[in-house]
Amino acid sequence: MAASLALAAALSGCTMIGTGPLSENAFQPSDNPVTVDTVSRNDRLAELARGQHPRILATYGGEYSDPKLERMVAKVVGNLTLESDNPAQTYRITILNSPNVNAFALPGGYLYVTRGLLALANDSAELAAVIAHEMGHVTANHGLQRQQKEAEEVLATKVVSDVLGDSQAAKAALVRGKLRLAQFSRNQELEADAIGIRHSARSGYDAFAAARFLQSMASYSDLRSVTGASDASLDFLASHPNTPQRIELAQRHARMLGAPGVGARDRDAFLAGIDGLLFGDTPEEGYIRGNTFLHPRLGVSFTVPAGFVIDNSAAAVTATGPGEIAIRFDGVALSPSVSLESYIRSGWVAGLDPNSVQTTRINGSDAANARARAEGWQFDITVVRAGGQVYRLLTAAPAASADLDTVARSVAGSFRLLDASEKASLKPLRLRIVTVKPGDTVGSLAASMVGVDRKLELFRVLNALPPGASVSAGDKVKIVTDG
Repeated sequence: MAASLALAAALSGCTMIGTGPLSENAFQPSDNPVTVDTVSRNDRLAELARGQHPRILATYGGEYSDPKLERMVAKVVGNLTLESDNPAQTYRITILNSPNVNAFALPGGYLYVTRGLLALANDSAELAAVIAHEMGHVTANHGLQRQQKEAEEVLATKVVSDVLGDSQAAKAALVRGKLRLAQFSRNQELEADAIGIRHSARSGYDAFAAARFLQSMASYSDLRSVTGASDASLDFLASHPNTPQRIELAQRHARMLGAPGVGARDRDAFLAGIDGLLFGDTPEEGYIRGNTFLHPRLGVSFTVPAGFVIDNSAAAVTATGPGEIAIRFDGVALSPSVSLESYIRSGWVAGLDPNSVQTTRINGSDAANARARAEGWQFDITVVRAGGQVYRLLTAAPAASADLDTVARSVAGSFRLLDASEKASLKPLRLRIVTVKPGDTVGSLAASMVGVDRKLELFRVLNALPPGASVSAGDKVKIVTDG
């Protein structure tokens, strides 16, 4: 959860930042980058990409630190580099601390994979297929063949722009939150597919891994469309339509290179590398458990109504539900000498109805509430003072909606402070590799997972098990647990 008022702009999966003029004044790279860094010091394109690197980190939760995992990924990259179409090209690989499933490239050889993508893959060959695909974009200079375009803004951005109005602070916040990435064209994606499959096969990996991972992403997309888990705009699938035809094309490329089972999959090494991988949200951003958001470090929690989906991004906590209703949660620092009523009236709410401002208490905390209207939308604004911080719950609905009051009162009424035992009991979820024992079934293994919804479906997606597939004693599988 971020206290910033800006929402990150929707990002396209598998993307490359263009090479136009950049302003880097507001960004500082990490003093201790947790990456496998082989980038050339004198590469002009790498210098341009280096200026965008901090923006990528800010959007995707920073770098993910796990030496064991980094060594596994570095090995895959190293194998691919030995058989590169462009042996003069050097690469820098960064693992991003994001649950979203994504991989992308910047000009000059900057490559990125998220921990969410690593959690979905099932062997080194699948990871090699993804990375080789991104290397294909770099090799083909796709990032230099088109101009930048701004991604679409998500619905929750309207909550910010309408409620905060035209203030300079709001404009600056929205500008800072935007990261301009351009989607590759479909032809460029198919070209990178072909290059990547050929490249990974030449490096000794199973050429059919790309088709397998495309199928896993299709299954992941189907699951996400039901659960709404994570911000789809930050995912690989945003610009990678997983049609059966594309999977078939990947299989066709693979058949031209050899028979199934010829290349290496290196599954055991891959699973050992991802064992213990953080799954889902980080402690710094809080956790989503069903329809409830809980932040152990801030010590706060709130619940959204049934039918709403919470998205805990690096920029803010938002939720969307039926009838185009959107909820945004953030926090600001406010002097104890400033009353909550005065704060609401201080000018940051556009279209405020001054007669609607009233003070109240919510579960033992001082609070204030107000209404606003702007450009076809109506808003409920609730602010709660807790522990030296003021938390804001903004609910937006179309002007004609009759559900704003019901939703806003439900969400605001659920806001509460966590006690010490609750905060201590909250733990991040992790991916664990377990060996199937005699008597274990897909159902029993799925039931053992904690902290996730739709356990059976998620277990099958994570382990690339189609409906009807079973497990055998001795198999290694992925489960999600808080231990």
